[in-house]
Parts: sequence; structure tokens; C-alpha cells
Amino acid sequence: MGEEVKVEVVKLFGVWSSPYSRRIELALKVKDIPFEYVEEDLSNKSTLLLRYNPVHKMIPILVHNGNPIVESLIILEYIDEIWKDHPLLPRDPYERAQTRFWARFIDDKVLASVWRSFLCKDEEREKTKEEACVLLRTLESQLKGKIFFAGDKVGYLDIVANVVAFWIERVQEVVGIKIISEDKFPILCRWIERFYDVSIARECLPPKDKHLVYIKHRYEVARTWNK
Repeated sequence: MGEEVKVEVVKLFGVWSSPYSRRIELALKVKDIPFEYVEEDLSNKSTLLLRYNPVHKMIPILVHNGNPIVESLIILEYIDEIWKDHPLLPRDPYERAQTRFWARFIDDKVLASVWRSFLCKDEEREKTKEEACVLLRTLESQLKGKIFFAGDKVGYLDIVANVVAFWIERVQEVVGIKIISEDKFPILCRWIERFYDVSIARECLPPKDKHLVYIKHRYEVARTWNK
């Protein structure tokens, strides 16, 4: 008798508009891992979501053979450790540490600063925009001489930076405040074009018209709370 083949059961609980669950979708597709996608309604969270992530009660959640893993950066590392083909993170320990640093830089620094510049009062906008641009220029410096952050193919940091590639661009289209532009960030803009030249990355984009409506609603709610 032949060796029994273990069937991997992979589910992704996410929200269509979330760049964080889109990250996981992209990583799974890059690695050619079959998975079931479960769309969540965060205004009416399912019992499964609450069971799998009782601490934060948020998406994304990856469930692998019944075991839940939460938080997008942690999930990406888990995926890379379990499925070795098409590695996302560098194998060199120092390079891996640097990649993790820049991923945290995007989530903890860049996004917070950009969102603050979108929501601030008019008299504060130039200052907050410049603060965001300084951080974006720092991130852009990691692309000099490269096709992607990972080198010649999409890797972990490119997947994390999907939030820069589509979320920031779409929010600035809705709110009418330009932060990322070709003249200010030519290297970053070329990376965005190359990123979405990758067919799998395009597949993981939320439908634009629907997404812009969603962003407009979220922005209006956030502005109300920020008054």
C-alpha cells in the first residue's frame, strides 16, 4: 500500500475590503495553496470568528487543520514556515530580521501617519502630510535598485506593502488629498505598477468602484468621530 497523503484543510476568514485579509489571500495564491474563503460581517461577527479569535475578535484568521492563527504578519510567517515552496521571507537570518522590521514600519508607522494626514484639520494638514512623506521616502529607499522589495520577485514585504499599493491610492482618490504621486515618489509608483503587473496580485484587489464607495463611508464616519 502507498503512503497515505495528508489532506491540508485551509480556511481564510476575512473581509473583502481589508488589505490585511487580502495579504493572506495573495500569499496563499503565490504558494499555490488551496483554501476556502469565508467572508465575515464585522458588524455581526460569526460564532466561528469569535471562537477562533476571542481576544481581538478581528480578521484575518487563517485556520489550518482546525488550528487558528491570527494577525496578518504572523499568519504570513506561519504560511512561509509550513509551506516551503515559493519562499516569501529571505533565508538569511539577518535579512529576515530586516524584512520583519520594515513590515512593522509599514503597519505601525506609515499607515498611522498617512491616515492621520487624511483625518486632520485643514490647518494641520501640511505638517501631517510632510510627516507621512518622510516615512514614505524612508520606505521607498528600500526599493532602490530593486524590482520588488524582495528582489526580482514578490515576497513577504511586497505582500505587506499591498496596503500602500492600493489602500493609500484609493483613499487619496476619495478624500482628494494627494500624498503618493509620480513626481514625489517615482520609485514607489513604479513598484506599484510592477506589483499589479503580477496577475495574482491583480486578482487580490477589491473591486474598485465598490471599494471607493466603502472607503467614502468609512472616511465620513471617521471624520465625524474626529471632530
